[in-house]
Amino acid sequence: MNFSSPIFLFAFLPLVLAAYHLLRPMRAKNALLIAAGLIFYAFGDLRHLPLLLASCVLHYFSGVFLLTRKKGRKAVLAACITVDLAVLAAYKSFGTLPLGISFYTFQAISYVVDVYRSPEHGTRSFRQLLQYLTFFPQLVSGPLMKFSDVRESLDVRAASWDSAFDGVCRFVCGLAKKLLLAAAAAELANAVYAQSGFDALCAWTGAVCYCLQLYFDFSGYSDMAVGLGLLFGIRLPENFNCPYCAASLSAFWRRWHMSLSGWFRDYLYIPLGGNRRGTLRTMCNKLLVFLATGLWHGSGLTFVLWGLWHGLWSCVETALHLPKKLERKWYGHVYTHLVVIFGFALFRAASPAQGFALWRAMLTGFHADNVCPAALSAALDARNLALCVLALVLCMPAAPALRVKLERLRCAAALRGALSLLLFLLCLMTLAANSFQPFIYASF
Repeated sequence: MNFSSPIFLFAFLPLVLAAYHLLRPMRAKNALLIAAGLIFYAFGDLRHLPLLLASCVLHYFSGVFLLTRKKGRKAVLAACITVDLAVLAAYKSFGTLPLGISFYTFQAISYVVDVYRSPEHGTRSFRQLLQYLTFFPQLVSGPLMKFSDVRESLDVRAASWDSAFDGVCRFVCGLAKKLLLAAAAAELANAVYAQSGFDALCAWTGAVCYCLQLYFDFSGYSDMAVGLGLLFGIRLPENFNCPYCAASLSAFWRRWHMSLSGWFRDYLYIPLGGNRRGTLRTMCNKLLVFLATGLWHGSGLTFVLWGLWHGLWSCVETALHLPKKLERKWYGHVYTHLVVIFGFALFRAASPAQGFALWRAMLTGFHADNVCPAALSAALDARNLALCVLALVLCMPAAPALRVKLERLRCAAALRGALSLLLFLLCLMTLAANSFQPFIYASF
């Protein structure tokens, strides 16, 4: 079960929403959200539900120890994080990856580290921590959130028609991103990556379409999670801010998967020294952070190389002070897009060999024999082409400005409502015609 599945849209979500708003005591609402989170997780990965519960218990007792004791706090923190990372590394390297383990593990680590740094950020209520770690809108794929940011809303939440309307519109927007835009881009990308050889046109089509697929798939999930949070009175952090409008790699990572980037900044980059110990140390810290980012996505060599690719370019930017020089420059956008496209082309590849073959075709395959139009022809129909062009337009810098202007119109609310209804109907037709497609980040 995921957010775009019929059983979620027409059974799980309506039942949970109805029960939530029929219940009056906040204690009952909280119990319902915990139960909903566990059911949601069990439906997708029943075998590993005990692992999720064990993680909750481990971090609760670790947090209580850090709250109540003065001695041994560093040892308990180190032991807790060691267990977390060991379990995560073991599953990523040798086992079937439990659903959402990367996300709830990092969220749990942020909790114990924050309690260690500031005990006022902790809780002695197991219910609060369980609700924080099992909130189903963000349990599987984020966005990552800090306990201190949502602590108050775990006990006191006020629902309103305005927030509910915003939540529904946001959810439908994310659903459309997933089922319409990401799905269309995925068909083209998959057709390319299924081939053993490429020419330049084929390679660039696959690489660009995968960038579109990854962005609209994951930002769609994040939009749906934020929308669901609003329906239950909990505001989740934003995860994307027009990343393909960035004019430098540094700006890109401030806009892409912001909750994860913020996590690595707060819990790895800054503790390593950040940018406070000279240029060389800053470059080393950035390289380590991006290597860790690659390993977080998976232990495969393609993920490691992808992390190093971004780390090396980030070091180049630091050494040459490029972010300020490239700001609002057209060639800054070109440079950033090239780095991102080549990076994601390797990220998507089944092996480093396939990734480098794609790179070679992108750079030198302009005179090669046309080896994959046949594979693309089945996917490159009028519908998919139109949706991919629309996706490209929505990634351009002019799109956010247009959205702001539309929001200022007097009829903005009515326009949003009508557009959401239309998109929802289109999504229903797509669901009826297409097979199930899981969210990409559910596998990390």
